[in-house]
Amino acid sequence: MAFFLLLLALAAGLVLVPFGLPGLWLMALSVGVYAWRVPAGGIGPWTIGVAVGLALAAEIAEFVVTARATRRAGGSSRGAWWALGGSLVGAVLGVPVPVAGSLVGAFLGAFVGAWFAEITLGRSVGNATEAAAGALVGRVVAVALKVAAGVMIAVWAVGAVVLHTSSAFPR
Repeated sequence: MAFFLLLLALAAGLVLVPFGLPGLWLMALSVGVYAWRVPAGGIGPWTIGVAVGLALAAEIAEFVVTARATRRAGGSSRGAWWALGGSLVGAVLGVPVPVAGSLVGAFLGAFVGAWFAEITLGRSVGNATEAAAGALVGRVVAVALKVAAGVMIAVWAVGAVVLHTSSAFPR
């Protein structure tokens, strides 16, 4: 039963990640709770450390990738910060698209945030649009990186449990 709940929490976390919700942290927490509730279940300090480390690295990468993509497209640091903020606001507000509204909202929010910041700095509409497009691309790449980190957390945790409990491997 505990393994099933771990699988459920890992799957739920993975689904939450693209929507800008703290799915990676749900996954890391579920790994820790499983280790606490099932001490002989195969998840030890290394697995917990990997889960937390990957979640932290993916969160940092999200900010860095979005900011760098905005800057490379000619945006300012203000545009990069506003892209991040717009992405969060867009994810929370979403758009009226079933299921993927938060994801679309996050992408749209990154674009609008960067565009608005660049316009308020006196940039031309063309330059602001170019920077905003960079922010959008950065946000898409950041989501892909976070999903990849989530898959790695899930594979590592499930592998730790399965390899530990498998009769094919002596204990």
